[in-house]
Amino acid sequence: MKKLGRMQTFAVAGLSALALAVPVAMAQTAGGDQGQQKQEGARGGRRGKGEFGGRHDKGGRRGGHFGGGAFRGVELTDEQKTRMQQLRQGFGERTKSLREQLRAKRQELRQAESGSTFNEALAQQKLTESAALQARLMGEEFRLRQESLAILTPEQRTQLEQRRQQREQRRAQRNSRRGAQPGTQLQ
Repeated sequence: MKKLGRMQTFAVAGLSALALAVPVAMAQTAGGDQGQQKQEGARGGRRGKGEFGGRHDKGGRRGGHFGGGAFRGVELTDEQKTRMQQLRQGFGERTKSLREQLRAKRQELRQAESGSTFNEALAQQKLTESAALQARLMGEEFRLRQESLAILTPEQRTQLEQRRQQREQRRAQRNSRRGAQPGTQLQ
C-alpha cells in the first residue's frame, strides 16, 4: 500500500466524506418550499462543540442556530420559547446516540490512519459508515428546523425571511468589496 502523509490522509478522508454526504443533503432539500428548506448554517451537531454549534450568548447560554441564532431578532412569545426549548431537548435526546456513533467512527478513522501504512479499504469503510450517520443527523437537523418554523406565526416567518434577505445582501456587499465572484461565499 502507498504510504500517505497525515495531511494527505485527512484530505482523502474529508473529500470522501464530502462526496458521500453532499448527494444526501441535496436530495433532502430537493422538494418543497425553497425558502423554508435553506438551512442557513444548520450545522448544529457537527462541530464537536455541543448540540447547537457551541455558540454562546452573553449570558453564557448555548445559542447556535435554533437556540437563538437563526431566530434572533424575531420576538417569540413565552409559549413559543417553551416549545422551542422542548424541540431542542427532544433533538438532543434523539441525536445523542447518532452523535456518539459518529464520534466513535471518527476515532476509529484516526486510529486506522495512525499506523505505519495507510489502509485505504478500512478508511473508505469508516468514511462510508460516517457518511450514513452524518446523513441521518442532517435529517434530524432538518426536522428540527421544520418543526421550529411551524411554531412561528406567518408574520414571524415573514420577518425571518426579511432578515435572511438582509444577511444575503450584506454578504454580497462584503464579497464584492473583497473582489469575490458573485455566488461564491468567502469564509
